[in-house]
Amino acid sequence: MQLDFSARELTIKLVYYGPALSGKTTNLQALHKAADPASSGRLMTLETRDDRTLFFDLLPLTFKSSNGLAVRLKVFTVPGQVIHASTRRLVVQGADGIVFVADSRTSETQNNADAFMDLRANIKESGLTLRQMPLAIQFNKRDLPGVRSDEEIAQQAAQGREPVYLAVATRGEGVVETFLGLLNLTWSTLDSQHDLGKKFGFDQTALLTEVAAKLGDTRSLEAILATCVGGALEVLRPEGSST
Repeated sequence: MQLDFSARELTIKLVYYGPALSGKTTNLQALHKAADPASSGRLMTLETRDDRTLFFDLLPLTFKSSNGLAVRLKVFTVPGQVIHASTRRLVVQGADGIVFVADSRTSETQNNADAFMDLRANIKESGLTLRQMPLAIQFNKRDLPGVRSDEEIAQQAAQGREPVYLAVATRGEGVVETFLGLLNLTWSTLDSQHDLGKKFGFDQTALLTEVAAKLGDTRSLEAILATCVGGALEVLRPEGSST
């Protein structure tokens, strides 16, 4: 998190992580399409000849609190290919929250596992653990044959602590829900660490509801968050904390 008092702007960095071709870029494209043009900037994509993301995408979404402090959400993806490990490490540095985008097909199980271990290692190199990092998991490509069943994913999710969402990013399904789930968890964590509500007058529910509305979702925040199939939406605290 970065706070610029002169510009009255709070910047939160969110990163979409996962194996190659799991749908990270598609998620950002769907978010950009759904976003109110007045709140979103230009979507920048750097790609190779085979259309795979080479570096990162940057999608700035900006909202304002009741007291006029702007909240800028910078959303990135990392390249999934193994050869771009150093780029992934750089993009993850300074992240406030992460979405891990998994490919739902059983044939991609090992690729998902390898990417998740890579994420764990990069977070550790940044001086944190996965438990300290706000993390949401999305199982994408639910429309393809050979995917894990909803029941199997729900059983796996029940054993973990991260909120888990189902998605078909090419159709925009589950995209906003995943984003709001991560933002809720990230904001709760930052608020517990920096007391954002008391210091700057932020109302978390109001802010997230506004974000949802500007992404075209007018349901209650409770209804949106309830779309997760398992895991918890708890506040993460530094290890060793007794509260």
